[in-house]
Amino acid sequence: MTIAGSDSGGGAGIQADLKTFSALGVYGMSAVTALTAQNTVTVRSVFEVDPDFVSAQIHAVVTDIGVDAVKTGMLFSADIISRVARDAHDLGLDRLVVDPVMVAKSGDPLLLPDAVETLTGALFPLALVVTPNLQEAAALVRGEVRSVEDMREAALLIRKLGPRWVVIKGGHLQGTPMDLLYDGKRFREFTNVRHETPHTHGTGCTFASAIAAGLARNLSVEDAVARAKSYVTGAIREGLPLGRGHGPVHHFHELYRLSGIKLERQG
Repeated sequence: MTIAGSDSGGGAGIQADLKTFSALGVYGMSAVTALTAQNTVTVRSVFEVDPDFVSAQIHAVVTDIGVDAVKTGMLFSADIISRVARDAHDLGLDRLVVDPVMVAKSGDPLLLPDAVETLTGALFPLALVVTPNLQEAAALVRGEVRSVEDMREAALLIRKLGPRWVVIKGGHLQGTPMDLLYDGKRFREFTNVRHETPHTHGTGCTFASAIAAGLARNLSVEDAVARAKSYVTGAIREGLPLGRGHGPVHHFHELYRLSGIKLERQG
């Protein structure tokens, strides 16, 4: 299940999460936390969903269908985060992947400033995995994260906030893109080729959802992260040139390749 905001442009948020789940062979469910009027260029408006209704969605899914893994994305406010954390605790949602979504690819904020403390204090201690990018990691540790050594220091500090595993995404570093995984004892680096493309909208959401999909299929955290890294790299390689800004990654790139389908714009 994904607990996140909706992206009207279809490239990130709930839409990216559900596409990722389907592409990786798990059944996706959702609890929507916010509606965004969003495209490849900007986030025009955000409508926050009432925390009680967010909770109602979570309970409706968990008490009937059941959940093998959960991914959180855009939670937007302290009230929603608090409610999600309480539900995760009460419902025993222990395979929890927290993507601390703070800023959209366009640079627009997706988390209210006063919600960061609630995110780290209430939700991080319940997380199996957290997946900040360099910008988010810097905000969480209140310092610069611009090198591999900075990533290691940030991972140490972020893990002290409670999550069992920390993945710091290093895609914005120069050179070979590398993600760093830390479990409190050792570091593991995941590298892959860099594809020079502006069409990377939804990479963070997709990566965290891919990890959750792996966990739902009973992969270890390390194997789930490795598989997610490979999947996202392929989705970036086949990124779609849609819109006037950052186009979305291609969530079904492997399926389309095997089926001989080429996605083309019409008109």
